[in-house]
Amino acid sequence: MFQIPVTYFFEFRNAGESLRPYLMHEFAVNGAKHLVLGDKLISAIMQDHTAADRLRQEMAAEGLSFRDAHSPFGGILDLNCPDPDFRPQMILRHKMAIRIAAMMGVDTITIHPGSDRFFPEIPLEKHFDLMRDGLDQLLPEAEACGVTICIENSMSRAACPAAVVKLKSEYDTDALGLCYDSGHANQLDMGRYKPGGTIWKFWQIVGVNEPEWDDRIIEKMLPQMVNCHLHDNDGSGDTHALPGNGNVNWKKIIPLLKHQAPRLKVIQSEVRMPGSGSIRELCAKFAELGEIE
Repeated sequence: MFQIPVTYFFEFRNAGESLRPYLMHEFAVNGAKHLVLGDKLISAIMQDHTAADRLRQEMAAEGLSFRDAHSPFGGILDLNCPDPDFRPQMILRHKMAIRIAAMMGVDTITIHPGSDRFFPEIPLEKHFDLMRDGLDQLLPEAEACGVTICIENSMSRAACPAAVVKLKSEYDTDALGLCYDSGHANQLDMGRYKPGGTIWKFWQIVGVNEPEWDDRIIEKMLPQMVNCHLHDNDGSGDTHALPGNGNVNWKKIIPLLKHQAPRLKVIQSEVRMPGSGSIRELCAKFAELGEIE
């Protein structure tokens, strides 16, 4: 079994708030102890100051707690936002997300550094400059709140594993770490055998004919890995499938997470829920993964 907490992501917004207590109960009766404070839950707290108390009460009623968080993300919400008018608001949103995470008892939050595919006209080094500027502004907030920012590897050139590893190396602070995403990593490995796959398009849109394939992603990220998002695919797209419904090599990954990730605080299921099976199947699958040595 896993010796560190396992957390479960669920897209509560799609289910509706009235169903949330029932879904939490379903997680609890199937052995879950922790859920992810996802970006939609954080956004709900931003919009309604009473939402945090309702969430706490619902979680406490089932004996659940939040152990990790994910800041709002996508396009101009990411750290490489190039819009000079919106950029200050993007920074404020992430600062607020960090504070909300701390208020909810969470000490790790994943933030997307950004994808160059949304802004292909911008030179690659400019993307990195924008990411650095974002971290320069957010890290003091994270340090003050006792929260570790985890930057996540994506399928795009600007946030590929090599890029996030390099970015972390520039900051000598425990307030910054890495979030390893197994599904994104798998596309940069097994995607080479899927020439019509999504990852090819993400690199071609920025003028690179073929992605930089890598079969040792997890090994490079392990030393600074604080969080991990575990889900499966066959290399052709980011399906967030249940482990076993793709070709991610779990017999390789799980032992490395257990024994060679000194900073790792949580194991997160980022399987797409609802949509990839039942809560019962999900919890059973992660219990099964925990038995791999």
